[in-house]
Amino acid sequence: MPIGLNDIIAILPEIIVSLSACVLLIVDLFIPKGKKFFIGGIAILTVMVAAFVSFYIAGAGLTGMTVFSGMFAADGFGFFFKGIFFVIAILVILLSLSYVDTEGIENGEYYIFILFSLAGMMVMASGVDLLSIYLGLELMSLPVYILTGYAKLNKRSNEAAMKYVVLGAFSSGILLFGISLIYGITGTTELTGIATALSAGGAEHGALIIAVVMLVAGFGFKIAGVPFHMWSPDVYEGAPTPITAFMSVGPKAAAFAVILRVFLDGLAPAYDTWYLILSIVAVGSMVVGNIVAIAQTNLKRMLAYSSIGHAGYALLGVIAGGEEGVASVMYYMLVYAFMNLGIFAVMLYMRTTKRSGELISDYTGLAKKNAPLAFVMLLFLFSLAGIPPTAGFIGKFYVFMALIHAGHIYLAVIGILLSAVAAYYYIRIIMLMYMKEPEGEFEFVRSRPILYVLTLTAVVVIILGIFPGDLLSLAQSAAVFL
Repeated sequence: MPIGLNDIIAILPEIIVSLSACVLLIVDLFIPKGKKFFIGGIAILTVMVAAFVSFYIAGAGLTGMTVFSGMFAADGFGFFFKGIFFVIAILVILLSLSYVDTEGIENGEYYIFILFSLAGMMVMASGVDLLSIYLGLELMSLPVYILTGYAKLNKRSNEAAMKYVVLGAFSSGILLFGISLIYGITGTTELTGIATALSAGGAEHGALIIAVVMLVAGFGFKIAGVPFHMWSPDVYEGAPTPITAFMSVGPKAAAFAVILRVFLDGLAPAYDTWYLILSIVAVGSMVVGNIVAIAQTNLKRMLAYSSIGHAGYALLGVIAGGEEGVASVMYYMLVYAFMNLGIFAVMLYMRTTKRSGELISDYTGLAKKNAPLAFVMLLFLFSLAGIPPTAGFIGKFYVFMALIHAGHIYLAVIGILLSAVAAYYYIRIIMLMYMKEPEGEFEFVRSRPILYVLTLTAVVVIILGIFPGDLLSLAQSAAVFL
């Protein structure tokens, strides 16, 4: 089938990001060492242009269509997630500008890999065929594998990259096997076709549960859901800190975009088949993530286990299903991105020759040395714990309400109880900052980009906690699959 104008319009944001990344590969050859931040600036400009084009397409009423023979959708759901990805990419690049310089890893391809990964996430958000989703997933993942080991002289970074790529390849194989089984059962890889085939009796096929387990395993690896979480703590700790921030929110949000489409669109007729499996993964993630996080002394490892727990909360929204459940996950992914990137910005602001900012003990007595920074840290920790009036509280509240309205009251109760457990390890850091005397002198990174990120994320966390209505309405209007 020939490519038409609608096909080009639908993927124009992806074309802009991918083409710019390819052009920057050439431009980078002519940028001298020490000036590579120009590549970062052009990368930010590229993301802003892609965002403008995406919002123009959405605002001009050019959505609501599938293109490329039903493999790609231009819909509100995809554009909402792309908005999240654009914000993440810009903030991560800003966090990286001073970090790569001080760590001696300033190279233009660093920012180019972020653009390629962003392109993959965008394809995942709009993919409505298992094959296009898989292509997007690999395009997203491969640059992140490289960026994880980007600090080539750091053994922890090398180890993290090795673990990530080996386990990532293994999970991709499992996912492909699951896709092949779905194709064998339904005769198609298109989500609407899968739903039609399952409604016509395919949901009774004996191999379906095996296919579902493999899809859950493949996607579960990307969101670090239990028991597919083993890579997460080591990779979070070993990767360069801005990349840890990136993988904690970007690939996770993209994976949830896919999970929502695949399970609540393509596999919706087989809800009874996958509901229990996802419930086990969700509860296991909340239990393991929140309990093991208590024992951590390294902040990056603690945030890794925290991320596992938050994946469990978001999965509860998938289990709730319906427009309310989908919207709750969409909202949760956006607010999680801001509060998580905010806490990593604090960590980078603390990273000097005297402190790495990666140890929880580094924050002892911070309030007595830098009260504004301690307050911002407190704000992000409160939001991650789900304490009002922060955006994190609204995110969890909306997920739990969707569960209750869907009749899954026991899952909501489990989630609420484990949220109380999670509050302990967040509040422990707050106690160290405010109730302990400083240990040694504090130095801080004087970086305007990091200050911009800190300011923006803090303001958004407060505003979305007090005035969530407009964003919730936007999420609800976009929570409709084609």
